[in-house]
Amino acid sequence: MSITAKERVKSFYEKDLLKDQSAFVEYLHPDVTLDWNSSFGFNQRNYNELVEMFADMGNSFMSLRCEISHLLEEKDVVTVRYTYFARPIEEPEQEDAIAHFVTIWELKDKKLYKGYQISQQADNTLETLSSFLLK
Repeated sequence: MSITAKERVKSFYEKDLLKDQSAFVEYLHPDVTLDWNSSFGFNQRNYNELVEMFADMGNSFMSLRCEISHLLEEKDVVTVRYTYFARPIEEPEQEDAIAHFVTIWELKDKKLYKGYQISQQADNTLETLSSFLLK
């Protein structure tokens, strides 16, 4: 039984990317690029830069959890809307939303290949967080 593109992307976001470096080899195409528009501006990340970014985040956070609100698939293109929650090293008992994302992934060879992402810093108001719940 073959896994769908949607299931593949969902599985990637369910991984603990701070602690499981093997997830990058398993899920990211070696030629992956992520075009990222955020409140800090535009940047493009390749495979090594994505791995390094999560390694750097591991220096600040005890854990990182992704909560997906929407997941849409059309052939080998998957759109995912999600929020990352983190527990800072300084306060490991406190978990806060750190950012909201919408990412469109093109898959190649069953791996995430081309990503187009927008993000904004999260606020922890009930109204904002509830907008990311499936209704």
